[in-house]
Amino acid sequence: MRYSFVGLSLALLLSTQVAKAQDPLPATGPTVVKTGGAVHAMVAAANPLAVQAGVKVLRAGGSAVDAAVAVQAVLGLVEPQSSGLGGGAFLVYYDAKTGRTTAYNGRETAPSGARPDMFLGADGKPLPFMQGVLSGRSTGVPGAIAMLAMAQKAHGKLAWKDLFSEAIQLSEDGFKVSPRLAEDINGRPPQAGTPDATAYFTKPDGARYQIGDLLKNPAYAATLRRLANEGPSALYSGRIAADIAAKTHEGPRPGTLTAADIAAYRPQTSDALCRPYRRYRICAPPPPAGGVGVLELMGELERTDIASRGPKDPQAWYEFAEASRLAYADRDHYIGDPDFVKAPVAGLIDPAYDATRAGLIPGLGGAPALAGTPPGAGMAGSDRTTEPGGTTDLAIVDAQGNVVSMTTTVENIFGSGRMAGGFFLNNQLTDFSFSPTDPDGSPAANAVGPSKRPRSSMSPVIVLDAQGRFVAALGSPGGGNIIGYVAKALVGLLDWKLPIGQAFALPNVIGHGDSVAVESGADPAIIAFLQSKGVKVRANAGEESGLHGIVVTAHGYEGAADPRREGIALGY
Repeated sequence: MRYSFVGLSLALLLSTQVAKAQDPLPATGPTVVKTGGAVHAMVAAANPLAVQAGVKVLRAGGSAVDAAVAVQAVLGLVEPQSSGLGGGAFLVYYDAKTGRTTAYNGRETAPSGARPDMFLGADGKPLPFMQGVLSGRSTGVPGAIAMLAMAQKAHGKLAWKDLFSEAIQLSEDGFKVSPRLAEDINGRPPQAGTPDATAYFTKPDGARYQIGDLLKNPAYAATLRRLANEGPSALYSGRIAADIAAKTHEGPRPGTLTAADIAAYRPQTSDALCRPYRRYRICAPPPPAGGVGVLELMGELERTDIASRGPKDPQAWYEFAEASRLAYADRDHYIGDPDFVKAPVAGLIDPAYDATRAGLIPGLGGAPALAGTPPGAGMAGSDRTTEPGGTTDLAIVDAQGNVVSMTTTVENIFGSGRMAGGFFLNNQLTDFSFSPTDPDGSPAANAVGPSKRPRSSMSPVIVLDAQGRFVAALGSPGGGNIIGYVAKALVGLLDWKLPIGQAFALPNVIGHGDSVAVESGADPAIIAFLQSKGVKVRANAGEESGLHGIVVTAHGYEGAADPRREGIALGY
């Protein structure tokens, strides 16, 4: 982990320090929001430069979706280990005029030549995970830009071509390498050592880029210019698409992605998946996103006394961890691409079913958390999907009250480590189960298949009140832990009535499988209590949370960024 659990005061200090290091807008522009008030509009995201680009679009009269395009373009440059043009995303949009919440699915798709056994070795056993990541088989068709273009066409106010100027300028003039990017450039991720990454991250003197060094990316600027002038087709046809496909055909283990697969990509849209929680309504993207996991977990917690206990009570964290294990067991067992796998979504978030699952919590202890049998359940095998981190999140409210909550990713750190057009390609297909079947022969819901979207934990959410009015937007990166991170923040915000920054800074205590991951620095009393219940506790060695969000206050909006990362919130 990069940061241990820290309090809100340090979170605010970190946000201020990062903003200064990245040359924020002058005092006449937006201010860093810490504990209170933007009146008109706001952006919360993982890097100050990206946030500033989004606020600039909002100040120019742009919509929340317009700003999201600008933020993503900059994040792909300054935080390439987490997201970019070569990745995918899920977005939930709230229309202030109609009150409707819409989900946009920009998840990558497998090529038409993908096969269920493509991550099996010659011995018929699943490949070691990183061998799959670094192979040409790991990259799916990028979906983030097509999804953003679809949403911007429906909800944008500015011209598409005008949304990339900040990212283009930063690419050409250079940006200062942040501490987190420098850590990944010089750290242990195998993708940082690929030929493409090495060429990009090595200075003319042969040394790697360090904190504060000026990094330029003219190839990315050229790609963005084409994207701005030609629209999303610049990425899905022609030279850039051919370059993406060609890169995946290089060894080791070449893939089957073709330019035709890229040209055939279509994002999807639907109503968001919404369910009541106490006096609120939580809306999230449906499968293959992680929203159903968040909603089931919250549905279980609603039937406990966690709200009356508060964040200092170890019993509250026991209830949260065990509910997490039960919700993850169901999610892992049943959820896949709904175009290929019939999942019992309604059954998983049925109040009666969630009450039954919550009833298991008091006596569960260290016993296995097994998948249940929700209404509508069919056959599915136990899942063997590995979900590492390499993701980011953003929340935006525009001057008309429209809201974007978006989580975006290249899957692992620097994706597959392969680059085309100045950006990293995703390794999203390793989000499929490497084994297509269970030992007993039952099919895995998340098995690889041609043109199939892998299951995701990404869970951007929007919270409404009983009258359908906007309350909050938030989400997080974190690999397989995303569902737990988002639910923790929701409990802190909605049940414990904490300010959003304090809700984000709560310790991460995530139950999944046969154990509970507790991050460094959490109250030892929580660990001791879990162990007294027979729960196996392990150090949280996965990707830390990176929550970003915005809430409505009596005076406008309050935004916050997770103290574990480099994000800030800016508003005007």
